[in-house]
Amino acid sequence: MSLVATNSSSSRSEGRLLSLALALAALITLAPVARLFLEGITAGGSLNLGFFTEVVAKPATLSALRHSLVTAGLGTVISVLIGGTFAFLVALTDLRRKGALVFCLMIPMMIPPQITALSWTQVLGPSSVFLKTLGLAPPLGAPQPLYSSGGIIFLLGIQHTSIIFLTLRAGLRAIPQEVVEAARISGAKGFRIWAQIVLPLSLSSLLAGIAITFVTALGNFGIPAMLGIPAGYSTLPTLIYQRLASMGTTVLAEVAVLAILIGLVATLGILLQRFFQRRQRVHLVGSTGQPLAIPLGKARLPVEIALWAVICAILVLPMLGLLATSLVPAYGVPLRLDTISLSGWHEVLFRQPVTQRAFVNSFALSISAATLLMALCLPLAWLMDRHKTPLGRAFDSLLDLPYALPGVVLAIAMILLLINLPFTEATLYGTIWIIFLAYLARFFAVMFRPVQSSLRQLDPSMDEAAQSVGASLSRRLRDIILPLSAPSAAAGAILVFLTAFNELTVSALLWSSGTETLGVVIFNLDDSGETVMASAVAMTIVFVVMFLMAVIQATSRRLPKGVVPWQN
Repeated sequence: MSLVATNSSSSRSEGRLLSLALALAALITLAPVARLFLEGITAGGSLNLGFFTEVVAKPATLSALRHSLVTAGLGTVISVLIGGTFAFLVALTDLRRKGALVFCLMIPMMIPPQITALSWTQVLGPSSVFLKTLGLAPPLGAPQPLYSSGGIIFLLGIQHTSIIFLTLRAGLRAIPQEVVEAARISGAKGFRIWAQIVLPLSLSSLLAGIAITFVTALGNFGIPAMLGIPAGYSTLPTLIYQRLASMGTTVLAEVAVLAILIGLVATLGILLQRFFQRRQRVHLVGSTGQPLAIPLGKARLPVEIALWAVICAILVLPMLGLLATSLVPAYGVPLRLDTISLSGWHEVLFRQPVTQRAFVNSFALSISAATLLMALCLPLAWLMDRHKTPLGRAFDSLLDLPYALPGVVLAIAMILLLINLPFTEATLYGTIWIIFLAYLARFFAVMFRPVQSSLRQLDPSMDEAAQSVGASLSRRLRDIILPLSAPSAAAGAILVFLTAFNELTVSALLWSSGTETLGVVIFNLDDSGETVMASAVAMTIVFVVMFLMAVIQATSRRLPKGVVPWQN
């Protein structure tokens, strides 16, 4: 009886803790989205869709919506062409150095969009230090080719190639070799096997990748802002930024409608992604065979050279352009032995208070967000796995929403929620705290999903044994759950740090003087013509990102399957 009583008491304690953790997590992640939706469909405190339709019908809104759909759609096509090719070859053939290929292909996704845009503008154009050094720069006065819709489409395609690669590769690796061998025995060869066996079985994964890539491209702010604003080409995220930057909080209701418009399109994409992922799980259930490994024969070396050439073109080349710009005394000066200068680096690292403050802010925000999310997600994921409640299942289905929605949507939601705190005259708008809370909402799923995946792979017998001998909830969490899930939690924390450290899309609408982040500083430095300093800050971020990715890769063998996104 005493054991039963102990178990019952423990269950009640776990239930109370689960309710408390769920309430806190929902307040962090879902409350801003609910506030945004409420603002968009109400006017004067009552339901009024007239204002919504009025804002949507404006020519500027329709033009920005059209531009967003075009750039996101065509950018997704480029991502499919590059990412799909890499996925098929890496997942299905006997290529060498697959791990290195996968790692390099993931770097563009981890590098923030504003750095991608900045690096490519340093490679092309009449003032390119890289082209001037090679003697290939176009004449002064020639237009920057990337300041156009085509430039935005091209870089969106490169930026999101990794998403297509990851989702499609996962589906391809689930196809058992036996299926193809059976087709070969039946007389099928070459293209017919790919078209009738491989492609249909991987189609759901491909479509899921297309859906999430389109959503991500739709909400991308860094690339359209740095390439589209100089060209007068507005997308919905840049239109929201320009309206809020020029008119302040007086246009909150209008930008809320614009944010909801993006959110509705994004939500449709998310639903399509989940639909296709469910289909993938259904038709490959029971596949336990070896993955495909098609020999390339004499074509292997040319294929490997071609793939590494693409890696150099989309990764190495723009980074060299960015590095070259950071090492000259002034933008447009060719890089030679007599012109090499570290003045830009010295300025941003040791002299400029704005950049120094941005480094401190970004480090503090990203580390604090990673730490707090780890402390919340560990017990929450464990309790949700032990107690299958309707509220838990509902939260699990919705918690990806703040991360999947475009960053500008979340930023507007946070402003609406925190500009006037309930029952007080205080506001968090313009403070570092609104950025911090936005990061918690934005990156909650980034931390939660690896921890959840890890805990689901643990043997529950150890916890059950500890509970049977009377171990308290806190002791079981401290002595059993935490040590076993610590590697996954650490990997999740590093992923949160990587994405938060260089984030721009959210903080672009939330920063104020004194609360600048590194993403904001890069955008502002480039906008004000301080390209050398912007490049130095960007290269610093690139070095940090690559170092932390290398740390995760080096320890990936010790982590549970599914924790590291690019893990083989």
